Amino acid sequence: MDELNNHVIHLKWRLSLNHTPLTVKISILEEYIQTRKRTIVKGSEEEFKLITDVTNLIKSLNTIHISNKKDLECIVQEIMHNTDKIWFKHSKMVNITKHLKLWWNKNCKRYLEIYRASRQLEN
Repeated sequence: MDELNNHVIHLKWRLSLNHTPLTVKISILEEYIQTRKRTIVKGSEEEFKLITDVTNLIKSLNTIHISNKKDLECIVQEIMHNTDKIWFKHSKMVNITKHLKLWWNKNCKRYLEIYRASRQLEN
């Protein structure tokens, strides 16, 4: 209950009316805000390769000898480990900003270059 009892009533600071100043201490916890993350653009070649590699991983698993919980856990761990490796292989690190453009793709870049070269509004 001490975290709710962080106030001080200053009786000596009382003003002409019946109001007494009060100060309250509010704890603000330090919070880590992630500014970078790994990502893959939806519909990109990297996404296609990721899906293909994960599909091939699952197809290649030998599940014939799963006869108990320990065997199953080993297969699940193998899937998790290899899926992480595949994710890191195909994803890229991006900086998170208020101007992050997840929608920007290679076509956007190409059309911007065409416009910059011609300076024509129709481009």
